[in-house]
Amino acid sequence: NDKLFVEGGHIGYSIRPSQRRKGLAKLQLELGLTEARKQGLERVLITCDEDNEASRCTILSAGGVYENTIDRSQRYWIELDGEVS
Repeated sequence: NDKLFVEGGHIGYSIRPSQRRKGLAKLQLELGLTEARKQGLERVLITCDEDNEASRCTILSAGGVYENTIDRSQRYWIELDGEVS
């Protein structure tokens, strides 16, 4: 829907504060990308708040390409190669 297209995208993840900096966001995103490939998606939209440096780094490490910022929500696209591991 329109709200998710602006603020959420295809994949969302959250890590509770006591479990941050352990690689769990990267793992959650990798699992989400695997599922997106299984669903036949060719690319996915992922967003993060513009002040969330950790999430931005996670998205970029997965190949995210910045598109724009809407209402403090940065939007990134990740191209999927179609291979399901």
